Amino acid sequence: MNVRKTTLGLAAGAALLFSFKSATDSERYFEIAKNLDIFATLFKEVNTYYVDDVAPSKVMKTGIDAMLKSLDPYTNYIPEDDIEDFRTMTTGQYGGIGAIVVKRAGKTIVQTAYEGFPAQKAGLLPGDEILSINGISMDKKTNADISKLLKGQANSTVKLMVTRYGQDAPVEINITRDKIQVDNVPYYGMLTSDIGYFQLSGFTVDASREVRTAVAKLKEQGAKKIVFDLRDNPGGLLNEAVNISNLFVDKGLDIVSTKGKVTEWNKTYKALDVPLDTQIPLAIITSNRSASASEIVTGVMQDYDRAVVVGERTFGKGLVQATRPLSYNSQLKVTTAKYYIPSGRCIQEIDYTHRADDGTLGKVPDSLRTAFKTHAGRVVYDGGGVAPDVEVKDNEVAAITRVLIQKNYLFDYATRYRAEHQSIPPSREFQLSDAEYQKFVQWLQNKDINYSTPAEKALTSLITQTKDEKHYDDVKAELESIRKKVTVNKANDLTRFKPEIRELLEQEIVSRYYFQKGSVEATFDDDPNILAAIQVLNDQPRYNSLLKPGGKSASAMKGSGVPSNKQ
Repeated sequence: MNVRKTTLGLAAGAALLFSFKSATDSERYFEIAKNLDIFATLFKEVNTYYVDDVAPSKVMKTGIDAMLKSLDPYTNYIPEDDIEDFRTMTTGQYGGIGAIVVKRAGKTIVQTAYEGFPAQKAGLLPGDEILSINGISMDKKTNADISKLLKGQANSTVKLMVTRYGQDAPVEINITRDKIQVDNVPYYGMLTSDIGYFQLSGFTVDASREVRTAVAKLKEQGAKKIVFDLRDNPGGLLNEAVNISNLFVDKGLDIVSTKGKVTEWNKTYKALDVPLDTQIPLAIITSNRSASASEIVTGVMQDYDRAVVVGERTFGKGLVQATRPLSYNSQLKVTTAKYYIPSGRCIQEIDYTHRADDGTLGKVPDSLRTAFKTHAGRVVYDGGGVAPDVEVKDNEVAAITRVLIQKNYLFDYATRYRAEHQSIPPSREFQLSDAEYQKFVQWLQNKDINYSTPAEKALTSLITQTKDEKHYDDVKAELESIRKKVTVNKANDLTRFKPEIRELLEQEIVSRYYFQKGSVEATFDDDPNILAAIQVLNDQPRYNSLLKPGGKSASAMKGSGVPSNKQ
């Protein structure tokens, strides 16, 4: 009898639960239908009665974008017109000339011509100003307009009319477009006789193949240790992150798990292939802009104690997106899951689910972060990106340097330098002499380099405050004395910050002769992250201790504290 009562009770409870769920689902579907009806009738009324003509596609896209923006930055509507750009982002392929062209101060300037691609082969140079494309003037064209004019089917021809520093008359350059494949690994080479280095800038199709090739080539050149640079890598395809991780960890190990609302989509990705090398010492460099797939690779390497992570805490994007087809050839890129790396942690930092009353978002506070353990037992935390094992803080760029970059003075002087010098020493050897740097300073004399230093801003604020409090006359003389000293210091900034300005100018100049690879190599002698990675790899006892419990670096390595190889 008791058993029967229990059974009846469970059945009644199940029926009640099912009834409640059905009622809840019905209410939800009714809310959806009701709001869609409101939206449709609202648009009809606006379209009929609004004082000006309404562009349906534009207004609808604005509404869709606003709706998706309330969810997270990665859930996006992709209309048919933008599908080609989306494919370029995911595949790294497009038909074009292989150059970056930007609009600057009303001029259309070639910023970069990639080595080995049609633009560079045809003789287009950084700093060239494009006047017209296929006879179409660039005067009122936007960056998007220019991009569409330059892209096209492989083997088609585009005619550019350009002006160049040092030449009186415009020149015509005919370029045959080609299939452009943006490299995921834009550079690999040797830092020292036994330390190899490669950059990974994206996770598009074939990224893992490119990494495998780079590491194999470096080992052929004598690499016994590897520096793996993931700085500023925004991520990309999940399967490429899995395959790259698989290169360095044993077959059969868990790489990443995804968990979302659609439970049948939940999946654990494992290392399915024989690895390339599970023993070679690795140092992975990260920045606060290393995100998504790059965080998966970094987190996997850290969770399996396979690499020492050097640099900054990563961005903290633990979300996975999938694309869903919509009508009229459009698509939805939607966040479908969170991912979890082998220790079990999710490194998602920003909570997009819960918003404050004012709409702002919060980060996961340190007090709520959960501790996990790596394979060796090291303590790691969720909810805030991947923390480095050796923290490296770059030197703060001086205000004068920021102005020179923002106003493109370094870029423009490099254009001039290239026109006046047919060749320079190899990228690792090139240095500007003091006399050459002084020529650059003289060239700047007629340029606008006005800026406010932090000291000037603080002084201005102090003057305002003393005037508000009626004390300005009492301290006027002292404040004026400080102002003069600050102004004198500012006048000497080109001399005071000569090392960092000269280094950046050298990199810009080197890129004109040795392209992107030369620009990378020009940083090797004073990049604090690379130098820190070399130090760790060259100190085997320290490297080993960092991968054991309690061995994490106790303090951050300041950029200024890492010795430079440049004399």
